[in-house]
Amino acid sequence: MKQNRVSEFALSILSVVEHVGLAVVTLATISAMTGEVGIMLTAGQATLADLLLMFLYLEILAMVGLYYKSGKLPVRFPIYIAIVALARFLVLDLKNLDFWQILGVAGGVLLLTLAVLVIRYGHVKYRYGDDE
Repeated sequence: MKQNRVSEFALSILSVVEHVGLAVVTLATISAMTGEVGIMLTAGQATLADLLLMFLYLEILAMVGLYYKSGKLPVRFPIYIAIVALARFLVLDLKNLDFWQILGVAGGVLLLTLAVLVIRYGHVKYRYGDDE
């Protein structure tokens, strides 16, 4: 009995910390997104790098929203964020990268894309049970 109460208390503490962390991530993302919009408005234009950064922010917000809706976080979302981040890196630093660095970043995008495909295939082919 005492072990159950301790476990329940620990889980409730972890849940509070989790929700506070998600709130911090959400507020920081909204703040950064607002700042980026301000920079675009001041500049009077939106570059491709700006748009890709906005997509990163939106993916983070979507990931938090999905967690609150379903209570689960698909591993694909952080991979999508990583792919967009690498694409943004290529757009911003293409002139400063040599051939091997470009190839390495492109290879990273390819590997992440393959990982998403493998994960999706696994989810479709080997479905989870409702109790998992």
